[in-house]
Amino acid sequence: MKIQADALLFDNDGTLVSSLDSVYRCWSRWAAEYGITAEEFARVELHGRPAVEIAADLLPAARVPEAVVRIEQLEVEDVAGGVHLLPGTKALLDSLPADRWAVVTSATRRLGEARLAEVGIRPKNLVAADDITRGKPDPEPFLLAARRLGVDPARCVVFEDAPAGLQAGRAAGMTTVALTTTHRADELTADVVVEDLSAVSALVTDEGVELSVRD
Repeated sequence: MKIQADALLFDNDGTLVSSLDSVYRCWSRWAAEYGITAEEFARVELHGRPAVEIAADLLPAARVPEAVVRIEQLEVEDVAGGVHLLPGTKALLDSLPADRWAVVTSATRRLGEARLAEVGIRPKNLVAADDITRGKPDPEPFLLAARRLGVDPARCVVFEDAPAGLQAGRAAGMTTVALTTTHRADELTADVVVEDLSAVSALVTDEGVELSVRD
């Protein structure tokens, strides 16, 4: 399958890198520190959502700012050895000019950059939780990335592993590619579903980027 685009927008955790073990380790410690029961914690979706939204689901509003600072600190301290590249990430990013792609993460800028640096990725363009007022599934993060890259949202392709991120991409009017790295294919609604980025290759032309996707 071929897809024509002007820019590629990548979620980070579960798309470019895996940090799931670190995420659950840190959030479990955080929940214990804040007296949140296992039952309360289990009811909240962690993946693909900003920390401030997760904390707001579990704590009184007055405690949220301090709690968000704490989880960011725990996760940044756990980056070393807690993050690894997913298949296909390096080859695909290495084939793209820096101004043709961006990372759009629900993590804070500090945490997102720390995780990417751990695996040697330093994007020219990164949209983080600090940059937006509404996180995924709202389209704001992806629309901001398209604006920063100077491209029409309809000419962007979103790569995501989480339902909330895919919903955001669709709402932004973008083509969506789902990765089954953290969810089953039947849980994901996208234009294309692949196992990971090793199924995707890119050819840069004068007209933009031509993607070849193996399903």
